[in-house]
Amino acid sequence: MSDKTASISISLQNAGEALALFGPQDGFLKLIEREIPARIDSREAELTVRGGEREVDMLAQLFHSLLSLVRSGYILSERDVQYAVELAKDFRADQLLDLFKGEITTTFRGKPIRVKTIGQKHYVTTIKKRDIVFGIGPAGTGKTYLAVVLAVSALKEGSVKRIVLTRPAVEAGESLGFLPGDLQEKVDPYLRPLYDALYDVMGPDQVAKALERGLIEIAPLAYMRGRTLDDSFIILDEAQNTTPEQMKMFLTRLGFGSKMVITGDVTQIDLPRGKKSGLIEANTILSSIEDIGFVYFAEQDVVRHSLVQKIIVAYEHSAENLE
Repeated sequence: MSDKTASISISLQNAGEALALFGPQDGFLKLIEREIPARIDSREAELTVRGGEREVDMLAQLFHSLLSLVRSGYILSERDVQYAVELAKDFRADQLLDLFKGEITTTFRGKPIRVKTIGQKHYVTTIKKRDIVFGIGPAGTGKTYLAVVLAVSALKEGSVKRIVLTRPAVEAGESLGFLPGDLQEKVDPYLRPLYDALYDVMGPDQVAKALERGLIEIAPLAYMRGRTLDDSFIILDEAQNTTPEQMKMFLTRLGFGSKMVITGDVTQIDLPRGKKSGLIEANTILSSIEDIGFVYFAEQDVVRHSLVQKIIVAYEHSAENLE
């Protein structure tokens, strides 16, 4: 604690704001008090912070930023608060407000693409800083979409010469051998989400041209074996369905001037029974390597229809009850 003591008061508009700020059973408040030593009291519609000058300043910025988010309709999660506290320690909590400003790029129709959650913001920042980043979390959190958006931005800026998008060829109950058509047609259905993200950012015509010129390559994971990819932005999607061998093979393709983003949802593994997921193993083995970024999304980061979030939560509760 700093030598000088200080105190501040923050006015709240109603009890709902206090509830949103302190979290269920005051969970957020306890978390904040654990991390930043100061005394936080709340009486009716007023919040009082007492302690060392430095800590009080940190908490003033933290509470003002969190309140701004709450007032703009954002529902805070424990992870958001944890992230905000880390920022507050460096007097950077006001960066949370940038979430609602600033755009990564625009769609081909000129619509701005912005991050929608603190989790997404953290993901985008991490991808810009690190050469290998794992984005792990439920469906609908924008893991693949944002990776594709950043890949296209990197290509446009000239920081990479091409984009390589890949997925392991394991789909729930469908063997590719039984699908009609040649390999290109067989590959396309399960690479569809990657095309969709590209179409949104670049438009179908530009995507077709880029594919023709080899600026973008979309291929099954097996095609990566034996190659080294330089000056490329490489995305491995649905990585929970890789085997440990495939994951190691993929990660060791990293060439000079390249970036890799690996996305997956460990709750949706379609591998045959008894097969270990390469994503789960990589998460354990590589987490101590500082230059590799791991970003974990939670159901609060789901940016699809609000029902999707409710469905994910319901399944999670069910899984917890079964354990």
